[in-house]
Amino acid sequence: MSAFRWLLCALTLTLLAPSVEASTGGGTPNHSYELSGDALRRLYNSAVYKAERMKRPLEGTSVVMGPISHSGVRVTLADGSRWLIHKGNNYGTASQTVVVDARHMSSDWRVVREGNFQGRKTVADFVATGGSNYDLLFDNCHWASIRMMDQ
Repeated sequence: MSAFRWLLCALTLTLLAPSVEASTGGGTPNHSYELSGDALRRLYNSAVYKAERMKRPLEGTSVVMGPISHSGVRVTLADGSRWLIHKGNNYGTASQTVVVDARHMSSDWRVVREGNFQGRKTVADFVATGGSNYDLLFDNCHWASIRMMDQ
């Protein structure tokens, strides 16, 4: 029976995969707020003081049910700025784990876990822990956000 449940879960996730989008809240991502050069380097080297694992419904749904959702980690830096680090298929060029300004998050996101990192980790550590490759079943947004919180 457990093999049947695994197969059913895999099939469900495969069918829902097109619903997972690269934006922070639904629809097409807005790349007008991308950082580059020194600004990006400063962000990646910034110490993380607080991290919150967050989930939101997939586009077209209104509920969060386990893996039938999208998750990421919102980090708070020393200057009080907050950034969402999340992973998805084709989210980035060099890595499928990306960082976006949390001001662009929709109100659908909900905190499911909090952690106090006291500046011991950087944004770059979170991105690296999230991983550069994406796999729907074995290295998706949920596994990445769990690893980020457990580092």
